[in-house]
Amino acid sequence: MFVIPCLKVPQRHAQLYRKYLLSQGVLDRMYCAQKHSDGTVTLPVVASVLAQLDLVALKEHVAHDSFCEIVDIQAPPLSKKEKVKSFHTRLAETAQSFLVSKGKTWSEDLERDIPSRWQCHGDLVLFSEGCFSNAIWKEIGSEFWTAVALALRVKRLAQIKKISHDGYRTPIVTMLLGDSSYVTHIDNHIRYEFDVTKCMFSSGNITEKLRIASFNCIGETVVDLYAGIGYFTLPYLVHAKAAHVHACEWNPDAVKALQRNLQINGVSDRCTIHQGDNRQLPLSDLADRVNLGLIPSSEEGWPVACRLLKRGTGGILHIHHNVTTPLHHKPPEHTSAKDVDKDSSIQRDMQEWTAWASDAARRICTLLLDITGSEWKTNIKHIEHVKTYAPHISHVVLDLECKPL
Repeated sequence: MFVIPCLKVPQRHAQLYRKYLLSQGVLDRMYCAQKHSDGTVTLPVVASVLAQLDLVALKEHVAHDSFCEIVDIQAPPLSKKEKVKSFHTRLAETAQSFLVSKGKTWSEDLERDIPSRWQCHGDLVLFSEGCFSNAIWKEIGSEFWTAVALALRVKRLAQIKKISHDGYRTPIVTMLLGDSSYVTHIDNHIRYEFDVTKCMFSSGNITEKLRIASFNCIGETVVDLYAGIGYFTLPYLVHAKAAHVHACEWNPDAVKALQRNLQINGVSDRCTIHQGDNRQLPLSDLADRVNLGLIPSSEEGWPVACRLLKRGTGGILHIHHNVTTPLHHKPPEHTSAKDVDKDSSIQRDMQEWTAWASDAARRICTLLLDITGSEWKTNIKHIEHVKTYAPHISHVVLDLECKPL
């Protein structure tokens, strides 16, 4: 239980005490004052100045006929002002206040160690690697993580350390607070349930999931070559209304989660799961669309995707890829670096994306010829920018229309 120090005073003198504590910088404005049934009020005080608080002198100065004492209470509700702060600011202030209350020294290095973003899955927050790396966070123990959870308004905390090289990209996750690592995440009215210690979930792909949800796939057969827990499989079924989706996945834990997610979203009757290496998939000539949602590259799945497309009518390949753009763009002649705005940078990135897409289209044409023995034509319908990993690495999706001649 996370507790904070408070000054307990009679209700009739509470405003006088509050005003004085505020003037002295002692009142902790992060939390609300609380009224109690015994006619008293508890006023949150800043832990770091508690030792300098002279209760006898305080009572004589404010209301000599009253009483006051320091008590520890379970953390009260946040103040109105605190509620509108960013969660990052709130988290940093919580960490600073907690460390100072434990006699530790706050520093800029510690402030830089506080995360500015994280994944939220229901009542669990998942921090990425690269934060809370200082040894001090382990030293101060579980009470600190309780304070962090309170600041973020969740019950459980976890941190992903790295991705294992087991072929399944299994996350190595440490539970910081709470026992269960099983979570529920809802995106666009689709419910995903999974174990954060066994399955990956990329919140950054939400725009692509929304785009898929806008497709009209009525009557279509879709193959999702890298289904995971159903990131894209479910939008195809629930919102795009695909007639049937063949979902390929080789991670046994992800397959279990996928089966569960298909069931709870009511679409399991329109999906066939193929567990194992998709390069061994015993299917061909049936797909209107093939989703290749693997990064940094899905090239190993290109021959499989080409084999799956309907020979008579063709279809669309949705090819995910990380495209590297030049780290430093040279400004046009007679133009200073300051004049190079965001729009021009995006235009230059688009040139790189288009160059990659054109090369992919040519290679897909060659693969289709080799696999089917017939000539095909390809058409770049769209290039979608999903997210940026760094100033020069972009996750894009190529919508490539493939038609037999």
